[in-house]
Amino acid sequence: MLIFAIDDEPNMLRHLHMAISDAVPGSEIMDFTSGLEALNAIKDNHFYPIIVFSDIHMPKLDGLELAVRLKEIVPDTKIVFVTGYNEYALDAFQVHASGYLIKPVESKRIREEIEHVIPHYNQPSEVLRVQCFGKFEVFWQGNPVHFKRLQTKELFAYLIDQNGASCTYEEIALAIWEGETDSKVLSHRLRNLVSDLRSVLGIIGQTNVIIKSNRTIAVNRNLVDCDYFHMMDGDPDAVNSYRGVYMKQYSWARVTEGNLHFKYKKNK
Repeated sequence: MLIFAIDDEPNMLRHLHMAISDAVPGSEIMDFTSGLEALNAIKDNHFYPIIVFSDIHMPKLDGLELAVRLKEIVPDTKIVFVTGYNEYALDAFQVHASGYLIKPVESKRIREEIEHVIPHYNQPSEVLRVQCFGKFEVFWQGNPVHFKRLQTKELFAYLIDQNGASCTYEEIALAIWEGETDSKVLSHRLRNLVSDLRSVLGIIGQTNVIIKSNRTIAVNRNLVDCDYFHMMDGDPDAVNSYRGVYMKQYSWARVTEGNLHFKYKKNK
């Protein structure tokens, strides 16, 4: 889960960071001393926070204006104000803030706010469902998962296709952007997609589905209910449900589709 912490006072920002870290162990926290820095991180570097904890009274761009601009570029991101002033509560409500905390904030109150605005973040026992047979789709609690970018969804599809094996960034880039050769450009694109994918999964509390190291990335197949995984494990129901079409929207998936067709015909 990617979280932004914003406060123009360094001591308060440090305190806020520690409170978030205690409330949500293992979360990714990015600190900013101004709202403009946070907006630039989203627009220029494509970091997509699940939730933003921000001071209100800040120079150049206050928290209220920040909330308005956040809603324009990342409408799904939640914002919780952390301030020393009670009188901003009505203004916070008018810009559709998700919460309002009074400084100095405690980790308990941070946790309560997150549980309120992102009710599924702490439910890792639920499993993400992935459909590979036919068209590739991802479901959480019976509903399709929303991907901001089609290529983010394609990245996840490719990782699923690798059946839990670690993939280098070069391998992924070669599959998704076949024919393009500028390694610096491709590396930048892929870093953005990985960040976006972690953000998408973080919204539903499933960041741990992705296993990421320095230059490799993989899917934790133990945290995914996937028809393709079941078939590879020899599940007869999965084998019988396969109709010869696999991730039909992706050209690179034809290799796996051919392998499945061979195994399916052989078993028949």
